Amino acid sequence: MDTITIGTPALWAGFIVFVIAMLALDLFVLGGRQAHKVSVKEAAGWSLAWVSLAFAFNGLLWWHLDGSLGREVANAKALEFFTGYLIEKSLSVDNIFVFLMVFSYFAVPPEFQRRVLIYGVLGAIVMRAVMILAGAWVVSQFHWVIYLFGAFLVLTGIKMLVFADQEPDLEKNPALRWMRGHLRVTSEYHGERFTVMKDGVRWFTPLFLVLVLIEVTDLIFAVDSIPAIFAITTDPFIVFTSNIFAILGLRALYFLLADMAGRFHLLKYGLALVLVFVGAKMLLVDVYKIPIGLALGVVGLIIASSVVASLAASRKQGHRD
Repeated sequence: MDTITIGTPALWAGFIVFVIAMLALDLFVLGGRQAHKVSVKEAAGWSLAWVSLAFAFNGLLWWHLDGSLGREVANAKALEFFTGYLIEKSLSVDNIFVFLMVFSYFAVPPEFQRRVLIYGVLGAIVMRAVMILAGAWVVSQFHWVIYLFGAFLVLTGIKMLVFADQEPDLEKNPALRWMRGHLRVTSEYHGERFTVMKDGVRWFTPLFLVLVLIEVTDLIFAVDSIPAIFAITTDPFIVFTSNIFAILGLRALYFLLADMAGRFHLLKYGLALVLVFVGAKMLLVDVYKIPIGLALGVVGLIIASSVVASLAASRKQGHRD
């Protein structure tokens, strides 16, 4: 499988500077440090901004490659980025369902959720950067790993289909049980603080437990989503940029969909089918290489169909009630 990358040092540096600048803008300029409940209007604005920036980046990347490497390479890489971004953005919705469950379980006040997700995004970026670079190296050195990724995704997708209606039991979560057994945890929240001092002793707040669970959740989902994009491209730069753009918009998407998550209950089945499809694409890579354009169409059709079916089922249930 072709592992040639378009990522020059200048492109890597420029993208990393862009990500740092956008995170700093959110943290220090646009109220990221102020505890407040994020409104649907604010979340919609940020979601639109992140999607627009992803499209603008893809357009600029196409323009740069068209002038330096030719139209054919520009078209191919732009399509790879868009398909990878769509897959990662779609799979990130499953994160949102789990985030909502964690926040509800701990009864986290809405005004404190923003800070947890800010740190969650920062941690996710670091973890995914390490996993993507490691994955790209492994794939470039051992072609057979593609088959392992493909089989893993197919099995994961089938498991999601079978257990789509089952909610995880947080009481049995190993990380949560370990923290409760080994850390001093306060019984109440202390604003947005993760730790407090009591009589000279460091105590952790419930918000710290929430943050750890959010990070663990993203790590688990990254194990699914990162192999999925390797079914589209093995170019580390395309894999990294499409992943990061999807992650940067995750927090805004959470606040946008949090109150409507129940209306998209069939989306989990669509996401499971996406994993099965991209896994099959990887398994067939040496037999028949499914064109990127066709893969984009199939993924888009699956996601759109599951969203429409969810809304139709919710409307029908509403009329029945």
